[in-house]
Amino acid sequence: TPEQWKQIAAVMKRRFLFPFFDSAYQGFASGCLDRDAWAVRFFVSEGFELFCAQSFSKNFGLYNERVGNLSIVAKDADNVKRVLSQMEKIVRTTWSNPPSQGARIVATTLSTPELFAEWKDNVRTMANRVLQMRAELRSRLEALDTPGTWHHITEQIGMFSYTGLNIKQVQYLIKEKHIYLMASGRINMCGLTTKNLDYVAKSIYEAVTKI
Repeated sequence: TPEQWKQIAAVMKRRFLFPFFDSAYQGFASGCLDRDAWAVRFFVSEGFELFCAQSFSKNFGLYNERVGNLSIVAKDADNVKRVLSQMEKIVRTTWSNPPSQGARIVATTLSTPELFAEWKDNVRTMANRVLQMRAELRSRLEALDTPGTWHHITEQIGMFSYTGLNIKQVQYLIKEKHIYLMASGRINMCGLTTKNLDYVAKSIYEAVTKI
């Protein structure tokens, strides 16, 4: 929450810590680009120097292009020059000249008002669908009286959710129900639909009660 971010900022300022944000879901977390960027902008307003890595793999559907950027906020022009010189060395030795197709798609979309508006609407639609799937899954698990608490499903954000299932329960879902998730219990919420929600919820119920 904003209040929690304010507390984190106060601690980091007191301890002279350097913030490095990973913005992988802007727009997908809440459906609002500005709301999802609130924490980064607040830290900037508090006078922090910081890095913010941003990925467009998810919110632009450009997984195979691996498009993103690194935003650097510095207090003065000299610091910017120092950081830029180091970044140029890293870029040169790491990839030098990456493919530009994905970056051009993002740049064109963000700089064209009509495309930008359409993209924001698409991102909002996808985010709302994920939020709905979270709410529906939690509702079904609670309706089944599935042991444990399931509020974390709706409290988490983004495309993925940690279910809280242990490794044996995960293996049961994979082998017996053909529901595929990480060994950590992390599941892709985008794989849920109105047609498979009941099946997934009942399968999780079985995994929790049987294993």
